[in-house]
Amino acid sequence: MTTVAEAASDDRQIRKGTPAYRHTSLAMFLGGFSTFWLLYWPQPLLPHFARDFQLSPAASSAVLSTAMAALALALIPASFLADRYGRKVLMQPAMLLAALLTVLAAFVPDYQTLLLLRVLTGIALAGLPATAMAYLGEEIEPRALGSAMGLYIAGTALGGMSGRLCTALLVDIASWPWAAAVVGGVGLLAGVVFCRVLPSSRHFRQRPLPLSAHGRQALGRAVLGIVRDPGLPWLFAIGFLLLGCFVSLYNYIGFRLELPPFALGSSATGGIFLLYLLGTVASAWSGRLARRLGAAVALAGMLALMLAGLLLTLAQSLVWVVMGIALFTFAFFGGHAMASAWVGQRGGQARALAAALYLSSYYLGASTIGTLSGVFWVHRHWPGVVAALALALIAALLAVWRLFRLPAPRQLPAGISPSV
Repeated sequence: MTTVAEAASDDRQIRKGTPAYRHTSLAMFLGGFSTFWLLYWPQPLLPHFARDFQLSPAASSAVLSTAMAALALALIPASFLADRYGRKVLMQPAMLLAALLTVLAAFVPDYQTLLLLRVLTGIALAGLPATAMAYLGEEIEPRALGSAMGLYIAGTALGGMSGRLCTALLVDIASWPWAAAVVGGVGLLAGVVFCRVLPSSRHFRQRPLPLSAHGRQALGRAVLGIVRDPGLPWLFAIGFLLLGCFVSLYNYIGFRLELPPFALGSSATGGIFLLYLLGTVASAWSGRLARRLGAAVALAGMLALMLAGLLLTLAQSLVWVVMGIALFTFAFFGGHAMASAWVGQRGGQARALAAALYLSSYYLGASTIGTLSGVFWVHRHWPGVVAALALALIAALLAVWRLFRLPAPRQLPAGISPSV
């Protein structure tokens, strides 16, 4: 540990190739991994929650949607706290507390207690995504920032996918409480390593909470500028609809695949989460496509592909259903990367606040649409879910239409996470 302190003891930013850089990269990879590992592990287990707690599919989806809503609402307050008290000070307890709450979820006596723990987990998890990119931007030298950010993003992608796969496999071997205990235990291990190896902030500059008259005025001006921007509110709406549709499909496709004519088990159904690997390809490719066609045209194309993939899932052939999910997944990640890049470009001096508002809208969409689409499952099963999501995607296409006159972002900024 001495080498880390020595490497970061001067006023220079952390340089690539130093022990401090390696420790920072490892810590931020684990931070991204643990955040999405702890957030999304219940998604393959929704049919099991429905059976064990005698719930409808919509009610069982609240295990995921309540955590995402709490995360969305806590992101901006967490960013204020990080500006006031420090990056590492907020990230360390966030990781450990979220993991402990997940371990406790293995011992809940009822569904209400499980939901309470998930709400608290979402609040705790907000401390890392609200802070991680700011920490890296302050502490890592510019020429090494892209690599460090890429490792953080890789951690989020791997954590989101493997958390789902792990629980889908474990529930066939044991039970969902055992799956929760394993997920929480791995999160605790990642949190301990994170706390031990992450160098202390050397370039953090404390900012006051927006409680003074001057602070409130500055925040009000920033919010007003974002609201009056001709593009940002529409991009927030697109983010809301994008993740809402994506999470809804993965929430309820498991209910469909366990029924005839498919009759798949949890492990086989969990295999569809391997399609998340398409997200890495789509996110990298989307920047080039947006520069070639223009952001609005490219984003509209991704939404149209999502709609086509969604309609393919109505087929009675498993091959066509998987192809539809793959197309839907690829297009979602590409669309999210494009929308995120556009927010980064239009945010200007309020870029951090604009990004936080986009992410808040994004996760609120997952919570809201992810639950409401379950009502359509109750009344019309999978065709009802498809109809609801098709309407949401058409609404997103209408929002993109409002963006056609706006300039396209030049490139995809570093740090846009493809993971959900």
